[in-house]
Amino acid sequence: MRKIQRQQVENFIKLLGQAHDEIKRVVAEGNVVAAQDLLSQCQQGAIELGNLIETIEGEAFATIPYLEDYCELIFQIYEEIGREQYDNVGRIHKALRKSLIKIENSVRNDIKIRKEAVFLPYKAAMWDSLESVYLAAVSDPNCDAYVIPIPYYDKNPDGSFKDYHYEGNRYPENVPLTWYEDYDFEQRRPDMIFIHNPYDDCNYVTSVHPFFYSNNLKQFTDCLAYIPYYATAGGMSEAQALCPAYLNADYIVIQSEKYRKYFDQAIPDQKFLPLGSPKFDSVIRKCQNPPEPPEEWKEKMKGRKVYFYNTSLNGMLENTDAFLKKMEYVFNTFEGRNDACLLWRPHPLLESTLDSMRSGYRPVYDALKKRFVENELGILDTTPDIEDTIALCDAYIGDAGTSVTSLFGVAGKPMFILNNNIHSLPEEDDWRGEIIKGLHIDGQDQWYVTQGNRLYYSEKNDFHYRYFCDLSEYAGGGYYQRAIEFEGKVYVCPMNAQDILIVSKDKQIKKIELQRLIEQRGAFADSLQVGEYLFLLPNKYPTCIRFHMRTQEIQYITGIHDIFVVNIDGERRAGRACVWNGALLIGSPDGSKLVKLEADSLKTELFDTAIKGGIAGMRCDKDDVWTVPYEGTIVTCRNLKTGETAEYDAGIRGFQCIQRPLGYVCTERPFYPPIRYEEKVIFPPNWGNQFICIDGKTGSIREWESPVSVKMTSKNGYMSSWGSGYFAYQTQEEVFRYFDIYERRIYDINVITKECREIEVSFDRKELESHTSGFSEESQWMQYCCNESAFNSLKDFVDGNITGNPFNRAQQTEAFSRINASVDGDCGEKIYRFASDKLM
Repeated sequence: MRKIQRQQVENFIKLLGQAHDEIKRVVAEGNVVAAQDLLSQCQQGAIELGNLIETIEGEAFATIPYLEDYCELIFQIYEEIGREQYDNVGRIHKALRKSLIKIENSVRNDIKIRKEAVFLPYKAAMWDSLESVYLAAVSDPNCDAYVIPIPYYDKNPDGSFKDYHYEGNRYPENVPLTWYEDYDFEQRRPDMIFIHNPYDDCNYVTSVHPFFYSNNLKQFTDCLAYIPYYATAGGMSEAQALCPAYLNADYIVIQSEKYRKYFDQAIPDQKFLPLGSPKFDSVIRKCQNPPEPPEEWKEKMKGRKVYFYNTSLNGMLENTDAFLKKMEYVFNTFEGRNDACLLWRPHPLLESTLDSMRSGYRPVYDALKKRFVENELGILDTTPDIEDTIALCDAYIGDAGTSVTSLFGVAGKPMFILNNNIHSLPEEDDWRGEIIKGLHIDGQDQWYVTQGNRLYYSEKNDFHYRYFCDLSEYAGGGYYQRAIEFEGKVYVCPMNAQDILIVSKDKQIKKIELQRLIEQRGAFADSLQVGEYLFLLPNKYPTCIRFHMRTQEIQYITGIHDIFVVNIDGERRAGRACVWNGALLIGSPDGSKLVKLEADSLKTELFDTAIKGGIAGMRCDKDDVWTVPYEGTIVTCRNLKTGETAEYDAGIRGFQCIQRPLGYVCTERPFYPPIRYEEKVIFPPNWGNQFICIDGKTGSIREWESPVSVKMTSKNGYMSSWGSGYFAYQTQEEVFRYFDIYERRIYDINVITKECREIEVSFDRKELESHTSGFSEESQWMQYCCNESAFNSLKDFVDGNITGNPFNRAQQTEAFSRINASVDGDCGEKIYRFASDKLM
């Protein structure tokens, strides 16, 4: 019997008890007619109750004799009252109550609740996120489980529905399916409904049928559970923090307790079930007992190591051109090899997303796909069950930002994370792109954080660096951004970390923990020294931080974040800051405000500025602050004492901007902040194509012919350029130090004579190789992997020539156990058991 049916039975028994009390009252009053009418209603109700129980549980069910005895007792009392032969009203009530208790006990003890669980997958390839819960349900003899694949639609760019899809023919043969129109939710009211699509009408690419939006489903059940269709290797996209289904679901399954912090804090804690992921259950089980490969795969796999190539949506959307070139590079790397088989599994929504959001690139993709298939470069996997495929593969290659990495992680198979910008083998000096990151405008470059979280030191402060120490147990993750020496100690400033490190010359490290307020990457945007203070400027961290390097006192400064970080046209932008007269000058990215923050007193002064184009960079020159825009070519000079402001349109004839790295013409980020010598104010190009000079006396604007050329692209994928280059600081009269992003080289440029001298930046290649991580614990967001780089190419990985640590399966398995609450592969059982217990 269903729970709702037994509740109806129990509620009716309570009504009978109330009727008995009323019978007692009217009999005591001598109202025979009313008493007999109530007795007749009780008898008729008991007969209907018996019919219901017989229909569901069978004619010989244990409760039926008690109901028959009850009806006989009702008849006897009816007759006695009619003949006025009763002498004790209490005796009648006691007899009725005794008989009813027997019925009640039998219902409670003999009628077992039969549960009804409904599973609503929409894409067959995502069935694994529900499968182990379904298996637990069907193994329960007291549960009826229904798998109801639901239809979904591709969307047009305007959000309207386009193509209809129903994938009921792609599920495993051992899973009985119910047609979605044959199940009456309103009538059946399932005890539990499990869904894996959280978006309802808020997905730009696809939508399930509106009937199956979570707000509609919730009215039909007391237990609506959302189980993510993805699993992660340690982090979670900000876009997943709040989705429509979270508000309507009774429960949200998460991989482990740490994932609660990635979700919107408005969601009640009691909704979260930190039980693991059914996707992990499936891959653990199947890797222990791999399935037979499809017949057409066998010859291609025979005697070869099989590499799973994953092409994800995030990778494609981030830079579609680079993504497609990467596909071609991967195909070229594997073509003609007899020792390796490339198994390519495109994301199931890749082609529809291309059509919806990147339609111009579809012909290029189709040509690559055609080449792969017709030239038999490997196996094109379109099977619905990704875990079957993982069980048959030996290694993973692909993006990091995809749930597939977590599956390979818990399976204990090596993962080589590709950089989609790399389309060729590395050349001799391409290591510079990863190691040499730039110059700091305050000249603090003697200590250098690079190569993951490693600290290098230039003893003579001449850019000749040697390894000093590791800063973290993690090999990557961008935890720290720079190091500043003060009074004999080195202070390492965080970027993704939420702590400050103090490193002594004998390599002892003291960690100063900050309040841990976020779980995502991107805690801090910048760090600046003002005297004895370090200021950490926020990105996603909610406050600005002042750290006193002498006393180690920490001050959390509120009110700065919302000025410094602004969402503009859907893009999160951080402002800029510089040091002026013992204070920090902070500019809002939208150009609306400047804040003067006194370093000692922390007093603030706010200036409303309305700077055109926003503030993408700023530099103080005596009492003037120059700002360069995010958008357009208007540069601004503001006198900080008088408030006088001058604007100059630096968009001279022939000037244009090229977006980095996508390469299209735009009007954004034209310049880096300027340097000033005498009356010349020189703006180096960021995304722009010319240096610009403004004459401080006449206000005339012209091109400044630089001795270093302006490059509008990246040299290659190892040397990705985020801009052209910038002046860091002045080194002597007329001479300014310039960092060339394209070549990763430093020049001293005389701005009068145009003499240009390269300053050698040197690292020992052998030393860099000796500290290359290879396979290692990458970060809290990616537990264990090896990254493609100039030290470890894709060819190196396939050839088995990894620089750094070799793959260690035990280490990977241990690392990934931290993000899976059910390492034994029993998450589905736990989810089903929890839902069942709630019903009881």
